[in-house]
Amino acid sequence: MADDDVWAAIDDLWTWLDANQAHPARESLLLRMLKLTEEVGEVAQAVIGATGQNPRKGTSHTWDDVQSELCDVVVTAMVALRTLTPDAREVFTARLERVRGRSLGPSTP
Repeated sequence: MADDDVWAAIDDLWTWLDANQAHPARESLLLRMLKLTEEVGEVAQAVIGATGQNPRKGTSHTWDDVQSELCDVVVTAMVALRTLTPDAREVFTARLERVRGRSLGPSTP
């Protein structure tokens, strides 16, 4: 999926969520941000399950489950960003370049 397609999908999800929100706009905004915590918790649960750290449950997840949960975190974060600004793509790209530059140094053309 191309970058344009990813952001189009995020916009579609955002539009669908906004059309089906059950709470007032401000409350929906806050709940959408909190959804990230839920998704990150599911990553933790999958890692614990993949490593068998809960003796009562044993190995209850796979590393594929962890990958899926991490993708859910990314999608949820992108939708949350789109909720905050219609310029989500530009905001994300600028931030990614800043983090990349801070970590790897300036990019060369």
